[in-house]
Amino acid sequence: MNIKRMFKVAGVFALGVTLSACQGQLSEKPPIHPNMNMDQQPRVEAQEENNFFADGRAMRQPVDGTVARGLAKTDLAYYEGIEENGDFIDYIPVDLTKSFLYRGKERYEIYCAPCHGQTGAGDGIIMEGNYGYVPAPSYHDQRVRELSDGELYSAIYNGVRTMPSYSTLVPVEDRWAIVAYIRALQESQNINEQEIREYPVDVDAMQAAFADKQARQDSIAAASTPEDAPEPTVDMGKEVITANGCAACHNEDGTPGGIGPTWAGLFGSEGEVITADGETITVTKDEDYIRESIVAPEAAKPVDYAQGVMASYSYLADHEIESIVLYIKNLSEN
Repeated sequence: MNIKRMFKVAGVFALGVTLSACQGQLSEKPPIHPNMNMDQQPRVEAQEENNFFADGRAMRQPVDGTVARGLAKTDLAYYEGIEENGDFIDYIPVDLTKSFLYRGKERYEIYCAPCHGQTGAGDGIIMEGNYGYVPAPSYHDQRVRELSDGELYSAIYNGVRTMPSYSTLVPVEDRWAIVAYIRALQESQNINEQEIREYPVDVDAMQAAFADKQARQDSIAAASTPEDAPEPTVDMGKEVITANGCAACHNEDGTPGGIGPTWAGLFGSEGEVITADGETITVTKDEDYIRESIVAPEAAKPVDYAQGVMASYSYLADHEIESIVLYIKNLSEN
């Protein structure tokens, strides 16, 4: 056998013996780790303390102005509903398709209908339940119909008055889908009979169904009216006002600048109002005026609050309305 080959065989044998002898024995030397791969990086765990910072927190807020990749949101029209100059846009920056509109319907009925109602008339179940909420405006009021698409989007995105922001619940595209569906509701509720008959719709059957439904509601209302309704009182007026959240728009101390006119000194005073026909007249704010303002607020709106929106409280019982009248009258007399 070649001498060099003998040395190689002997070396391999010796190595095998050495390795086999190490099995089961603990080594006091660190293991060989040729590629550290950041296995022992100096890091801190979530919520761990770090005395390097003055507040001792290891978890840091992103640097001001930091934007994650892909989340710059530079398209102001899409993300905020405004132009570069800050004006609201008057269009929906999303392709309007049938599926998109139905998505808006679905989202609307989840998040909006409880207050604004299925048809957008402001008659949602929360508004009818005397939960103390400020009445939701009807989407069919002329003021709301004239709002731009960007303003409707902003109400969902930022909230408005007592309505909270839905930005954490409704993503951007769904907000625009809701805006599109609101526009569809406005069209559906503000179309004349002649225009409806241009479509394959049985108008006569719809009118008959509506008349039948209205008759049933009138019958139920008449049957549920107590024959011995309680006597209207000032205290009852206060209770009804509190239950319906009237103080959210009106005050009793004469403070100006509220959403609605103050009740302080209201009864018996004179002032200019704008009628439903757009005529400006001077009226005395007596019992009839207050009563009409509760059940038909659009009939005579104070000039200073002509742009405001107040829902009808015609659902209140007669003794409740009379109690409110007594309460407001009592404020001016005392």
